[in-house]
Amino acid sequence: MKHTLVARVADQPGVLNRVASLFRRRAFNIESLTVGHTETSELSRMTIVVDTARVPAHIVAANLRKLVPVMDVTDVTHMPTVDRDLALIRVRCRPAERAELASLVEIFRGRIVDVADKSVIVEVTGDEEKVGGLVELLRPRGILEMVRTGKVAMLRGAAATAPPAS
Repeated sequence: MKHTLVARVADQPGVLNRVASLFRRRAFNIESLTVGHTETSELSRMTIVVDTARVPAHIVAANLRKLVPVMDVTDVTHMPTVDRDLALIRVRCRPAERAELASLVEIFRGRIVDVADKSVIVEVTGDEEKVGGLVELLRPRGILEMVRTGKVAMLRGAAATAPPAS
């Protein structure tokens, strides 16, 4: 089972290393980890997808809360969320194939963001299944390079994942 944890952490050097070290020491498996700025300059937000087959999510969250730079942790797995993953995919593509490829990418609401002589770079954003679906359709054409951000998530509605820092 995978769980999605959202942690607000102090925006300072070494925080990512401390969180990653905690996961390494406790042998927790990270499926994906994204970190970014928040609406507050002093805080960063981590979205961590963890495999909870060996260790329950509440244990992982409790261990995260013990780290000094971690302000709060919320398990959003069973809450209504908006979640997205971004992928940039370099695909083998001759000039004569571009229109067909563009049509395929459009079905997934993706777009071609760069064109080279023998390849294009496709950008797609969506849930993991949508991104994975496009990747599988592009694989036979020849994926030359790919990068994915990992999941980012926010609670639906008016409620924030955590109260604003004071």
